[in-house]
Amino acid sequence: MEKEFQHQDEVGYEDFAKMLEEHENRKSESRIIDGVIVEIQDGERVLVDVGEKQEGILNINEIKGADGKLLYQPGDTIKVLVSGFRNERPIISHKKALVKEKNRAFIEAHENDFEDMIVEGVIVGSNKGGYVVENEEGVQFFLPSSQAFFKSKPQRGKRVSAKVIKLDKDRDSIVISRKKLILENAKRRQETIEKLLNEGTIVEGTIKKITNYGMFVEVAPGVEGLVYYDEISYKGPVNPAKYFQEGEKVEVKAIDYNKEKNRLALSIKATQPDPWQEIEKELEPGDVVEVTVSNIEPYGAFVDLGNDIEGLLHISEMSWDKRGKRPEDYVQIGDRLEVEILEIDTQNRKLRVSRKSLLPKPFDEFMKRYKEGDVVKGEVTSLTDFGAFVRIGNVEGLLHNQDLTWKKGVKAKDVLQVGDEVEVRIAKIDPERERISLERKSLEESPLEIFAKEHKVGDVVKGKVKDIKDFGVFVSLDENVDALIRNEDLAPLKKEELQVGDEVEGVISYCDPKNNRLRLSVRRLARQKEREALKEINQADDGSTTLGEIMQEKLGRRGE
Repeated sequence: MEKEFQHQDEVGYEDFAKMLEEHENRKSESRIIDGVIVEIQDGERVLVDVGEKQEGILNINEIKGADGKLLYQPGDTIKVLVSGFRNERPIISHKKALVKEKNRAFIEAHENDFEDMIVEGVIVGSNKGGYVVENEEGVQFFLPSSQAFFKSKPQRGKRVSAKVIKLDKDRDSIVISRKKLILENAKRRQETIEKLLNEGTIVEGTIKKITNYGMFVEVAPGVEGLVYYDEISYKGPVNPAKYFQEGEKVEVKAIDYNKEKNRLALSIKATQPDPWQEIEKELEPGDVVEVTVSNIEPYGAFVDLGNDIEGLLHISEMSWDKRGKRPEDYVQIGDRLEVEILEIDTQNRKLRVSRKSLLPKPFDEFMKRYKEGDVVKGEVTSLTDFGAFVRIGNVEGLLHNQDLTWKKGVKAKDVLQVGDEVEVRIAKIDPERERISLERKSLEESPLEIFAKEHKVGDVVKGKVKDIKDFGVFVSLDENVDALIRNEDLAPLKKEELQVGDEVEGVISYCDPKNNRLRLSVRRLARQKEREALKEINQADDGSTTLGEIMQEKLGRRGE
């Protein structure tokens, strides 16, 4: 009997020891079990029966949905992760149970093919060892600090791409490395760039982003290059937004790589034949071609010759007519024009064309229609200190101040305005310099013509010395009539004794109103007075007056 009881005691002890070991294991190992919600207390915590002496406690937020409503009620069975005990009360988590199940499923699905796997997610937590990253399916990954490769500490919610480097089935843990992915991508990108540059092949890429200075095009996974705005077309710099959209496929060619800036330069135009080489063979200055106005700038218009070749039609080469102030006054976008090639600069990729060279030259047309001496009407186009420019047809002539009117000191800008219609006479045409001189005063009656109606050669007049020249003296008879007394006609006056303002008397010796010329003679007046004095002497019948007295009285000699 004793042995039998002894055996029963031994068996009971072994069972108890086994039960104790299982209990200790349950306390130290995490495990997922089904628990039953017992009670929800004060709307803050949830008591869950997990088969232990005491219920586990959940924060109520663990059983709420995205809309804030409860997903479970007392009596419902839920999955919980038991991660240990605190004062005999089990430590549980519903969310960790769900994550652990998802992690376990992920590991089982990818345990044989995870080495090249790339995952994406957002940072949802961190600890001393690294960061917790969660993807859209709720799988959580561990990103060690040594594998994070961040320049600064990232914020919660930051999106992360990384490579899976380890699956731990015992802990249901998935370790990822952002550093490894970045370094591998950098190496792959460098190899791709070197291959593109060395082989010079044309590849198809996808436009990722369009800016005002160019387009970013992806030519391989993780490999983007910039197509600068002057590498899009042989036309020159263009706005890429006018021709392309993000997501569009384009053919490009690698042309340069800046290692310091890690920047790949791509080109679209390099994938096409250079039209400038073709145009150099086909065209030369003097050729006439048909073009389309493609763009207008303040200084002129760009015209499209086709095949991505554009030429500049400067505003000065648009028309002989200078009335237009803007290119839009002569051409519009889309206009078809014939132009003459002025210059082809293939080295600098510049082409200049002219439209006005194909149009009738206004000066030639003017020469056919008008001649010197014609009286015409024109429009004042501009005023200067020296005169006015007057448009006659499509050319302009100069009406100088001195040819405006007979009145002294009058300037064109004082009596005319831009836009005035004026009648003028064509005074001179200079075909070589293509200049036209106009005058207006000949259309008016000159002061000398008016003077000549009341005076004739031989009349005695008085005036004041206005100017003294080497060849003679100018005398002002009134405000607008001047007369010249030549040196040989001054006697008996002495030129060196005369001063401006002195009154002088003379006889009109020459009058030409048509050419505005009037001359006086003091000498002739003196002789005339002498003859009159002699005549009076001859007529005198008494001897009471001497000859000398009569002569002095008539001649009125200076110095009396």
